[in-house]
Amino acid sequence: MNNPAWPATAQAAEHGLFGDVLTCDAVLPASYLADATARTAQAEALLQGLAQVEDLRGSEDSGEEKRGELPLLAQRLDAKLDLVLVLLGRLVRQANPPLPPTPLRWSVRGLRLQLAADAALPEPDSAGSVRLQPADWLPDDVELPVIVSAAARGPQASWVWLRFPALPPGLEEAMGRHLFRMHRRQVADARRR
Repeated sequence: MNNPAWPATAQAAEHGLFGDVLTCDAVLPASYLADATARTAQAEALLQGLAQVEDLRGSEDSGEEKRGELPLLAQRLDAKLDLVLVLLGRLVRQANPPLPPTPLRWSVRGLRLQLAADAALPEPDSAGSVRLQPADWLPDDVELPVIVSAAARGPQASWVWLRFPALPPGLEEAMGRHLFRMHRRQVADARRR
């Protein structure tokens, strides 16, 4: 999505972050933090663990078929684990204020967050971090370092373009894998409709 009302710096940031690269548009719990401390090692571990779980569970399309092929004991353990994760998610949400659902565009180069029209916008080239929950079923979030590329205010919303600085190769690879999975699910959902 390229909005003609965005200033030239925002148009350039949009192209720089999302031109010729796999992108995902989603509404995820996310927020921008002016604090530049990010936990890249934890983010990498979380995204890699998420990929392993999704590999074991299979895709959403064939999930029920694969679950039916498992022995009865494994099916029971899988169902119990699902319930424990739901309960754990509720406990975590009660203990911590939840991140607001935020429309965003995400690539391995960075993010565009849509904020409220009256949100305070960060200065371009300032360092910060972004917190986001990469999976709705997992009550944990990743913190990634970002540098503000551009910010724009509109009558209905504001936007901020955040580029990733040089990330550790393992984190970049794990994020690319996660984005590919998100994109594949979005394509499958669009086909079902």
